[in-house]
Amino acid sequence: WRANPYHESVDDLRDRVKGVSAKPFIETLPSIDALHCDIGNAAEFYRIFQLEIGEVYKNPKSTKEERKKWQNILDKHLRKKMNLKPIMRMNGNFARKLMSEETVDAVCELIHCEERQIALKELMDLYLKMKPVWRSSCPAKECPELLCQYSYHSQRFAELLSTKFKYRY
Repeated sequence: WRANPYHESVDDLRDRVKGVSAKPFIETLPSIDALHCDIGNAAEFYRIFQLEIGEVYKNPKSTKEERKKWQNILDKHLRKKMNLKPIMRMNGNFARKLMSEETVDAVCELIHCEERQIALKELMDLYLKMKPVWRSSCPAKECPELLCQYSYHSQRFAELLSTKFKYRY
């Protein structure tokens, strides 16, 4: 039984031995579930919030220490304004609380440029309008008006990312 009767490659054998639990999430399932989608999106917005606080759009070169400082500023402010305690790794509850108009309003208090505040608020607004469509099991029945607007919202979202937030995308 120690032989390799099917002449599998080393990688194939290693995959079989380590089992499903050791594999990355994306490899084991063909599509990502809604919770992990929320977590991924929240992690991106969290990073954008930090970069906006640090005004990276003006000066894209930043040190690790500066980025850590911006994260600390954001964490302290979110704790004070929204009772959101800093976490080591993004989880579902934190993600859901982070992705709200209330959060963007709090973050905008830390951003000096009004134009950047408006762009950030619009980005979150578009995200919140699109989210029910992909979270719904039947968007045509559950949120038909948002489904109709989805294409426009996603195009505007992409346009915002590629213009106002081009330092990141």
